[in-house]
Order: sequence, then structure tokens, then C-alpha cells
Amino acid sequence: MFGSIDCTHWEWENYPNTWRGQFTRGDHRVPTLILEAVVSNDLWFWHAFFGMAGSNSDLNVLQTSPIFNNILQGKAPEMSYVVNGNEYKYEYYLVDGRYPEYAPFVKSYTFSADDKQKMFKLAQESARKDIERVFGVIKQK
Repeated sequence: MFGSIDCTHWEWENYPNTWRGQFTRGDHRVPTLILEAVVSNDLWFWHAFFGMAGSNSDLNVLQTSPIFNNILQGKAPEMSYVVNGNEYKYEYYLVDGRYPEYAPFVKSYTFSADDKQKMFKLAQESARKDIERVFGVIKQK
């Protein structure tokens, strides 16, 4: 796994009033910028894309993000691994349920049939908390 990917809203204190509508979303009372990040379990940033208007969603940010540019341009290093007999060439990211069904995205199971799947789901969800933890660390004042 390369890391967990997610977005957070960063409050913009000195925004120009003319941009208020573009940078404010209904669930946030103030204008925000969006930070998209990929973080590993030791709080190491592997990717940061900052500055999208706060009225955007995580999916809008993903569509404009340069996160997959290296893969699309053939410049990404191959990290071959095998899962369930399928060989993959590139890194994968842990995501929450809002992200699309792209090959490099791994979501947690929605249900667990046996103990093995339950343990795997717990491990995945534990690793996903790393991104939330780092957002909490950088937002402290």
C-alpha cells in the first residue's frame, strides 16, 4: 500500500469577499481551501494537492489532481505485487466509500462473512485512520 488518500477543508481566514461563494460550501460556514493528501502510517506525506475551491467535493478534486499523472505518462515506478492470483504493477491507496471504483483504490469491505474478512476489515480501517490523524495534527493551532 502506498498510503491513504483523502481530502480536508482548510479554513481561509483572509479571503477576498468576491470569492466567498466559490469557496464556501453549505456544510462549512466559512470559505475553505481543500487539501488532498496521501499519507503513510508514520504521518509522511507522499502527495499533497492544495488550493482547490472549498465548494468542490473530493471527486472534483480527484479529477483535477496530478496524483495519477506519473502513471498516465508512463513515468511511475512499477511496484509489482500479486493479490488473489492477480498481478498489479502500480501502487494502491486506501480510500473511503465516496471514491470511485478505480483500480488503484482499495475500499473496506461493506460486510464481513468470516473471521478472516473481519480481521482484514479492521486492519484496513485502522490504516485509514492515519490520514484523519495527520489532518488533526496539521490543523492544531
